[in-house]
Amino acid sequence: MRVFCRRQNAAMTDTAMQGMQQAILAGGCFWCTEAVMKDLRGVHKVESGYIGGHTARPDYRSVCSGTTGYAEAVRVTFDPAQVSFRDLLGLFFATHDPTTLNRQGADVGTQYRSAVFPLTPEQERETREMIADLNAQNIFEAPIVTTIEPASEFFVAEAYHQDYYANNPNDGYCRAVIAPKVAKLRQYYGEKLRA
Repeated sequence: MRVFCRRQNAAMTDTAMQGMQQAILAGGCFWCTEAVMKDLRGVHKVESGYIGGHTARPDYRSVCSGTTGYAEAVRVTFDPAQVSFRDLLGLFFATHDPTTLNRQGADVGTQYRSAVFPLTPEQERETREMIADLNAQNIFEAPIVTTIEPASEFFVAEAYHQDYYANNPNDGYCRAVIAPKVAKLRQYYGEKLRA
């Protein structure tokens, strides 16, 4: 059985969400990035999906092959009056390794690359500034290799990938990899979390 993703534009189309903004971030496994973003105050929706590739209708199996060019990413819908794009970037860089090319821990391949897909010139400028600031401060032991890529179409991943950590907290990967990232979020960003 072949499972297809729902195809959606990278730009917001829901008029009910006026005033909201979106960010598309790839920090390796989308389960991890989704788990750390969804509890932030001002974040209204986080969708796991695929972006940056060259094939039609990507699905998890094809993206995992590493031959499609797609990255596992999240699309975050947020209220900029409550949480800024820069805040999202700070959390993004703090909860994955942006210094390893096409790799996050044991996950290896271009689908696990660290990338930002800016939706506005302002997001691109802020991303470049943050990368420069983090490198200048030597926050990481190696230079940041996060790419800044054009925001092409975003394909929402299969339903079982959405809210993966919340739905599978006892999964071995969730306990070993995602739970420490969520704990780090709570320790360092507690004041930015929902009550």
